[in-house]
Amino acid sequence: MELGWWPALLALLLGLGGGSWAQELLPRESHNLNWSKFSGFWYVLAVASDAQGMLPRGGQRKLGASVVQVQEVGQLKVLLTLNRSRGCQTHSLILRRDRKKAVFRNTCGYPRRLRGVEGFRVMVPDYSASVVYLRLGRAGRTTRTLLLISRQPTCSFLSMKKFVDACEALGLASRVAVLPKDASCAHTILP
Repeated sequence: MELGWWPALLALLLGLGGGSWAQELLPRESHNLNWSKFSGFWYVLAVASDAQGMLPRGGQRKLGASVVQVQEVGQLKVLLTLNRSRGCQTHSLILRRDRKKAVFRNTCGYPRRLRGVEGFRVMVPDYSASVVYLRLGRAGRTTRTLLLISRQPTCSFLSMKKFVDACEALGLASRVAVLPKDASCAHTILP
């Protein structure tokens, strides 16, 4: 008895099921986050990314920072500073809320080839330590970045575990940088 096309069909079905299983492990974005409570200063304690040059080298690792402000209904201003090869670099973004999803982006007014932030999502909605998922796009390429942010320059074991679990679900576990307590870069954007 010949198996024919059954092994190929079985492999295809198992492959499709694996992708949805990985998505189930990823925490869902929060639809009921109080953005006024979430607004303010955050330390960036850890970064995981598949973007080239996003992770700081060993000797250049310092805490990053982010300031999130509600500009008006459905609009956020996000300042993000991270230590890079040329020192502390700060980026300022104005993001608009998507009408259907709990995600903010700045791609509305740009041509498709000049994308910026395709997604800013709070995956773990805690007002003391959270996991933020950034999807960045430019020149037809999309990159994924996870940030572990906290109101304090340290976080709990549980917060770090949630971050690591999200990294594993996205396949970024080998691209993680935990940042030491040197806050000299983070304090450049203190309000």
